[in-house]
Amino acid sequence: MPLAPEARAFLDQLAALGAPPLEALPLDQGRQVFAQLLGSADREPVHRVVDGSIPVDGGEIPVRLYVPGGGRYPVFVYYHGGGWTFGDLDAYDHSCRALANAAGCLVASVAYRLSPEHRFPVAPHDCYAALQWAAANAASFGGDPARLAVGGDSAGGNLAAVVAQMARDRAAPALRYQVLVYPVTDHGFETASYRENGEAYLLTTALMRWFWSQYLGGHGDGASPLASPLRCGDLTGLAPALVITAEFDPLRDEGEAYAARLRTAGVAVTQTRYDGMIHGFFTLTGVFDRGRQAVSQAASCLRAALG
Repeated sequence: MPLAPEARAFLDQLAALGAPPLEALPLDQGRQVFAQLLGSADREPVHRVVDGSIPVDGGEIPVRLYVPGGGRYPVFVYYHGGGWTFGDLDAYDHSCRALANAAGCLVASVAYRLSPEHRFPVAPHDCYAALQWAAANAASFGGDPARLAVGGDSAGGNLAAVVAQMARDRAAPALRYQVLVYPVTDHGFETASYRENGEAYLLTTALMRWFWSQYLGGHGDGASPLASPLRCGDLTGLAPALVITAEFDPLRDEGEAYAARLRTAGVAVTQTRYDGMIHGFFTLTGVFDRGRQAVSQAASCLRAALG
């Protein structure tokens, strides 16, 4: 399909600003631009929002809990995107509010430590610690530890996939579901979607190479399943999954390859490509009608999986 008109209008507006690419900006400025891009969406009211912290190796990380009402709810642990380098709780506040309300889940939004200050493998270990914390403490904040799911978008989708593998390998906590929104699954740039969509569609090949360089540096191995979940040798026994991709996204093919490998391994998978869409549409719901549709799909899948 052609690029959706709303995507073309959005990209044209960005181009008219004449701003340098994110990877060319000083780190702090790039983070501010990213936060401004995402943080302008309308925020739904939620029954209760609570900020807290999670102990991790070497310190604490922030967590924000979105409780949709009274009673006990399934728990959806959400990891934000931003190339492991950008993003925070405020930038994703609107997304987590919408997911909590639509899915009927208690959403725990995790602010894992960012690169390059905290390079790989700090982020996956932070995210797994957050899942353990949610399982151990769910009852105290209105959650049901028997109904756990993980999810995230882009780099957050990468982390959700990695955490699901870690939970399986360590036999805890038990996961019911995973939501992977245009996830990064492989440290590689040779797919058809990189060749077709690596320029001019918001997320570029140059920006992804920069994100990986910030994340791995000299301290990590891009071939490790903790960085590239697609390279895990065995995907059997993982939680059922929803995998969402966008047609005009360099990450499209690696997300769909991960969905295919999950299916081959016997994992129940729903995989949906949103034609005409670009990377970021899921969180830019103020711009993209299909972003709202994708959030609704994720919420419906969570409701069905978690009860």
